[in-house]
Amino acid sequence: MDKTHIIDLKNISMEYDGTKVLDNINFYIRKNEFLTLLGPSGCGKTTTLRIIGGFEQPTEGKVIFEGRDITTLPPYERQINTVFQKYALFPHMNVFENIAFGLKIKKIPVDEIKKRVKEMLRLVNLSGYENRSIDSLSGGQQQRVAIARALVNEPKVLLLDEPLGALDLKLRKDMQVELKNMQKRVGITFVYVTHDQEEALTMSDTIVVMDKGVIQQIGTPVDIYNEPKNVFVAKFIGESNIVDGIMHDDFVVEFANQVFKCVDKGFEKKEKVDVVIRPEDLEIVPLEEGQLRGVVTSVTFKGVHYEMIVKDGNIDWMIHSTIMKPAGTEIGMRVLPENIHIMKKVMEG
Repeated sequence: MDKTHIIDLKNISMEYDGTKVLDNINFYIRKNEFLTLLGPSGCGKTTTLRIIGGFEQPTEGKVIFEGRDITTLPPYERQINTVFQKYALFPHMNVFENIAFGLKIKKIPVDEIKKRVKEMLRLVNLSGYENRSIDSLSGGQQQRVAIARALVNEPKVLLLDEPLGALDLKLRKDMQVELKNMQKRVGITFVYVTHDQEEALTMSDTIVVMDKGVIQQIGTPVDIYNEPKNVFVAKFIGESNIVDGIMHDDFVVEFANQVFKCVDKGFEKKEKVDVVIRPEDLEIVPLEEGQLRGVVTSVTFKGVHYEMIVKDGNIDWMIHSTIMKPAGTEIGMRVLPENIHIMKKVMEG
């Protein structure tokens, strides 16, 4: 991936009727990157996307595109196209006419239009669908037409606002893979908005996690999942066990009335911390080998693994394992130092 920045958002804040929906947002997007804005409803991700696209003007801050300030530039003058969740296709036009619409407005020669539309149809696996009506297409096919219509104008950046939201689960999964492959083939920057953690982890090069108009963490899917920066990220991305701990020293933490080695440092001595352990990182072992012990209180089959809740004093541990221990069984649990993640306590409120 190219390291060159194509877009820089600098000190972006946004207010609606005195309510701050974005609070001093700063991040950059690289050329040919698949970057995802991820967060719960109302976190500011769609507003951020609309500011990049030119549909909203920030209250403060700048949008820089390839070194040029485009903050006040209208959408049609930006080398950026958007695919919305509602695909906004023209029902009275066939597939070819929908894709060609933007090119006709630009008065591109007819032969060039035909060539480019044909190439786009091949790219989105809809060759031979030129004369089909929009109403005859499935949701997934309509979505591909919307993407082809955006890409045929050869934007440098494609913005996608929850474009898979209207599709059923199986089609969503297929389209996640298809979109990622498409982005690689076209070789342009995709900026994607979703509240679906799995979707973000599957598709992205970089994830920007947002909550309440503030960026919580920026990183690769692996970083975000394995090294959450705070409790919000840990809870939002996948399942997590989060328990109270005390940092005795660098690489030494106490939780659940036991002392463990870990790989974190830089905390005050005796500092109270949050300890995060992913359910798949708690290993079931014979009782005598367990660093922790507990009684299985519930078992749920999840298809690939079993999810067990294990009561250990006042802590309910969640374990994901292919080994099933029935409810009522006392078990030992072990966790490796690199799977114990220490985070500073954040005061709620």
